[in-house]
Order: sequence, then structure tokens, then C-alpha cells
Amino acid sequence: MQTLRLGDVAPNFTAQSTEGEINFHQWLGDGWGVLFSHPADYTPVCTTELGTVAKYKAEFDKRNVKVVALSVDGLESHRGWVQDINETQNTTVNFPIIADEDRKVAQLYDMLHPNSDEKGTVRSVFVIGPDKKIKLTITYPASTGRNFDELLRVIDSLQLTAYHKVATPANWNNGEDCVVVPAVATEDIPALFPKGFKEIKPYLRTTPQPNWN
Repeated sequence: MQTLRLGDVAPNFTAQSTEGEINFHQWLGDGWGVLFSHPADYTPVCTTELGTVAKYKAEFDKRNVKVVALSVDGLESHRGWVQDINETQNTTVNFPIIADEDRKVAQLYDMLHPNSDEKGTVRSVFVIGPDKKIKLTITYPASTGRNFDELLRVIDSLQLTAYHKVATPANWNNGEDCVVVPAVATEDIPALFPKGFKEIKPYLRTTPQPNWN
């Protein structure tokens, strides 16, 4: 199938999970979502990742983001793995893990890469907006654990730039100055950004983060 691109509608699906049956679009509701995949249960790097996400749930909740994981193994395997995650990562898994034994969801989201593994899903991340469109995709190699601080940083940027005419510069973090998008004329900046702005170059104008108190 064609690779999903930014701006595409995230394919809907119904699947079993460790928290019951999920209709993905209904489950997302009017909030944001993160779908991230794992090659299989009982994999070491993914065990640390799922434990980290459990510990970060309050941060995702604060941003109105629901998180769901996917692995191609079945529910019984998932439940056993969750016990291991809770034990080794000193946490409690508090989000659903989708069972995708028939690889239906993996195929919908183009998670099966023959060059990587013909059976297991690659370690992909999808951030999905309230409009059900894909806002971010990242694919990691099996050897590198995902950085969930970075994922939260990107979500902060996505949520900011969705509602304000700004972009975020390199290494930006919540609360720092933003870049006024080129489509905004310099003479219109004061009305849009009452906190003020700095013109470094005609195409490079910065302003304090509009939604930061």
C-alpha cells in the first residue's frame, strides 16, 4: 500500500487490546493520539519504552493525548509482558496495547518493512491530531530506544503551531520564543502578537510564545 504521509487521515480500525475492543477513531474522540508499534512482545528495548510511557501518562494527559501501543502478538502474550514491564520498570502499564496477530493494523499503517523483518512491525510512531490527520511520523531502528521527552516536545510544538501563526526553531522547548511564520506581514505582527517581536532578518522574526503565561 501507499506510504502514509503527513496530513493523511489516520486509517481507522477496530481491534482487541489489553483494555478491551478499540474503535480507533472513536477511542481518540476529539483529542490527540499517539500510536506506536513494537516488533513483538518480550523485546528488551520496547520493555523499557512501555514502562517509560506509563510513567509519562500524566504528561500526555495534560496535553489531551491518548497513547496506544501495538504488537503483533496476542492478548495473552501481551498480559504476560505487561507483568514483566510492571516488575522490571517499577511502574504500572496504564494504556492499551493492541493485539495485531493478523497484522491488519500493521498493514494499514505500513509498519511491515520486508527489509527489516517480514513478520514483525517496525518501531514506528504516529502522532494524530483531533482532525484524525497524521501530524508526525518517526521510525526508529530496533537498537535505539525512543525518546519520549522529544515526543512531548514535538507535541507541544504541534499543539502551539496548530492554533497560532508561529513555528518553533531548532531545539525549542515549551516557553521559549517562537518564529513568526513568513505568511504574516511584519506590519501585522503587533496586532497578532501583543507580547512584542524582534526582527532579526525580514524573513526571521521572533516573538514570545503566544500561549505561555
